[in-house]
Amino acid sequence: MTFDFFLVALPAVLLTGISKGGFGGAFGGLAVPLMALVLPPTQAAAVMLPILCMADLVGLKRFYGKWDVRNLKIMLPGALLGVLIGSLTFGVFSERFVGLLLGAISIGFVLINALVDRAAAQVAEPAVGKGTLLSAVAGFTSFVAHAGGPPVMMYLLPQHLEKLRYVATINAFFLLTNAIKLIPYAWLGQFSVDNLLASLSLVPVVVVGVWLGLWLQGRVNHLWFYRIARLGLLVTGIQLIVQNW
Repeated sequence: MTFDFFLVALPAVLLTGISKGGFGGAFGGLAVPLMALVLPPTQAAAVMLPILCMADLVGLKRFYGKWDVRNLKIMLPGALLGVLIGSLTFGVFSERFVGLLLGAISIGFVLINALVDRAAAQVAEPAVGKGTLLSAVAGFTSFVAHAGGPPVMMYLLPQHLEKLRYVATINAFFLLTNAIKLIPYAWLGQFSVDNLLASLSLVPVVVVGVWLGLWLQGRVNHLWFYRIARLGLLVTGIQLIVQNW
C-alpha cells in the first residue's frame, strides 16, 4: 500500500473506531468512501471488513448484555436477507447508485425530523415491518459499501433509547452482520493477501479509536448524544451524495 493510502486510511479508520465505540456508527459510513479516493471501491470495502469486525469485538465487553433484545429479534432476520441479496447481486448494482440512494434517504430522514417538534413527537416503538425493511436495506448497503448505519439509525433513533442501549444494540447488530459478511466476501475472492495485510496494519488504529469513542460516550449527555448521531447521519448522507454524484 502507498503513502497516499495510509494518509487517507489512518484518519478514516480512527474515525470509524470512535464512531463505533461511542456514537453507534454515526460517522462510520465515511470510511469506505474516503478510502475509495485512493483504492477501487470494492477493494476499499474488502480492506475495511476485517477492521470493522475487530472494532465490533473490541466494543463487545463494554456493550455485552446492554442491547435491546426485542429490537434485535426484529432486525437480524432483515439483515440476513439484505446480505443475501447483496451477495447474489454482487456487481449488478453500481456502488455509485447505492451511494446516491442511501445519501438521499439519509438526508431526507434528518430534514423530516428537523421539521417535527421533537418535544411533542411521540416516541416510536419497535415495529416488525419497519424494522425488518430498514434492516434489510442496512444488510444490503452494508454488504455493498459498509454503509448500513443510516438505515439502522433511521429505525432506532425515533425510539429514543437510552444512549448505552442504543449503541449496544447497533454494536450487536453489526457484530453479527459483519461476521456473516465474511463468508460471501471470501467466496467472492475479496480477501487477497494485499488486502488482508492492509487490514492488519490498520487494526491498532481502530482499537485506539474504539477506546477513544467509549471514553467520549460517557462524557456526552443524552440530548447532545442524539444531536451528534443525527449530525453524523446528515454528514454521511451529504458525503455519499458528493462522492457518488
